[in-house]
Amino acid sequence: MASMRDIKRRRSSIQGTQQITKAMKLVSTVKLQRAKANAERSKIYFNCMYETVRNILSRVGHIDHPYLVPGDSAKKAVIVLTSNRGLAGGYNSNVVKLITRHETWKKEDLEIYALGNKGRDALARNGYEIKGSYPDIMEEPAYADAMVLSKQLLASFENGEIGEIYLAYTSFKNTVVHEPKLLKLLPVEQETVEAEAPKAEAIMNFEPEDVDALAMIIPKYITSLIYGAMMEAIASENGARMQAMDSATSNAEEMISDLSLKYNRARQGSITQELTEIIAGAEALG
Repeated sequence: MASMRDIKRRRSSIQGTQQITKAMKLVSTVKLQRAKANAERSKIYFNCMYETVRNILSRVGHIDHPYLVPGDSAKKAVIVLTSNRGLAGGYNSNVVKLITRHETWKKEDLEIYALGNKGRDALARNGYEIKGSYPDIMEEPAYADAMVLSKQLLASFENGEIGEIYLAYTSFKNTVVHEPKLLKLLPVEQETVEAEAPKAEAIMNFEPEDVDALAMIIPKYITSLIYGAMMEAIASENGARMQAMDSATSNAEEMISDLSLKYNRARQGSITQELTEIIAGAEALG
């Protein structure tokens, strides 16, 4: 059985850890409120862009456009959004699993563009090619960052270096629900969009031509998807960390209560033993 000194030392250590988890929970709660507001605002722009592209593709019929057909390359670029820090429960590992447990993907066909150290390190350990690493972006995401990354990937797609572009991130539903998602950015699957969109009654006329219009709109659409994913990922990260720290604080409280009980029992046992020895000594002297 552990001594009173050991129990007391361990209880003090857990109490110190509990103070840290409480502070981290408060910090994550404050960050979550701001991140949640940013995610909700970004959804407005994303929804507008999504509806615009969907309406265009549903009205024009089949278009032979580079953004609508897979490239010749078997390479797939995957943008992976994770955090730079841990202590967020399964937030990072759930995103990584979207890639490592994909049934049809081959490791050698993937090029990883990592936004966040945790995803980059985990995938590198599993032998995936890290084509680009941008940990600083996840500290303070900006639309300009999404635009730069979008242009880089679109250029690789147009040059035939990659055949498909995907986005792996965590969708923010609410404070306690965060869903890891794998989203295909390019090529835009026209058949899926046409099936989802209501049948258009009028033909849409373009100025400029439909191909030129798509060449201007789809890059903005891709950028908005990446930026929206950044905002949702930040909100999900802080929500997950808040939950993890809340759970850690509660677990620490239970451990402290258990150790306090053990300490009191050990103390009581020590007092009882001392009394027994005193009584025994007195009887011997008597």
